[in-house]
Amino acid sequence: MTVFIIPNTTKPRARTVTAQAVRILHSAGADVILAIGSDVKTLPGVRYLPQEQAFTECDVVITVGGDGTILHTAKDCLEYDKPILGINLGRMGFLATCEVNEMQAKLTRLAKGQFQCDKRMLLNAIVDDDVSHAQTALNDVVIYKGHRLQTIDFNIYCDAILVNHCSGDGVIISTPTGSTAYSLSAGGPILDAHIEGIVVSMICAHSLHQPSMVFAADRCIRIEVNAKGRNEIFISTDGEEESLLRDGGHVEVELSRQSIRLVTFSLADQFDAIDRKLRGR
Repeated sequence: MTVFIIPNTTKPRARTVTAQAVRILHSAGADVILAIGSDVKTLPGVRYLPQEQAFTECDVVITVGGDGTILHTAKDCLEYDKPILGINLGRMGFLATCEVNEMQAKLTRLAKGQFQCDKRMLLNAIVDDDVSHAQTALNDVVIYKGHRLQTIDFNIYCDAILVNHCSGDGVIISTPTGSTAYSLSAGGPILDAHIEGIVVSMICAHSLHQPSMVFAADRCIRIEVNAKGRNEIFISTDGEEESLLRDGGHVEVELSRQSIRLVTFSLADQFDAIDRKLRGR
């Protein structure tokens, strides 16, 4: 088993935890790779390779950080078709399912191949602005206003049928994986990650009753924006790739043909994380 570790060295404990992970993996018989320039001091027995070569040669990618580190790394894992396991140094960590105190047990099992891969659906967002371009999201696609105070008017279509007209600060279109992220904060439901569905939630809706909507994954969700020239409108995927969306522009969101593989050691990992991290048990 060859493991490529990607630490987020902006996290205070990342270097220490990376060194600890290397020792556990080595003792379990795994080969460990770090990228050249990864800002981690030379560790004994670790191969330092260019990032592209590391992705090519590894069997599994481990991130050391939080969910944001996984989301940032996921696109490379998608390109090279590698499964990913996150060691959680963040606050919540619904994607990073290995806590520091679980490393000995889980990394030993990983090195011995005693794990499963959980396929998670992705969304494609086609932004129809002056030039059309596509973005991919594991968690969510978010359309939101800039710093001014006025609300934005949105038309929401499902397969070209108008299903909602609303005003607010923005719209979140999330996957089941992302249902425990920003969507949850906006009042959206928690979906089983094995369900293929699309959740649409308003951000600070200017309405007394504006429930989230859940659509089948084979639907095409279209969001039309009318800011009336008063606001800058932005779109981002997974908290990255932020870009401006002109007034009158629209975004079409649909299921991607690709999926990402997350390493799991139990079919109940998602629900265990919800129980521990949301309910504090």
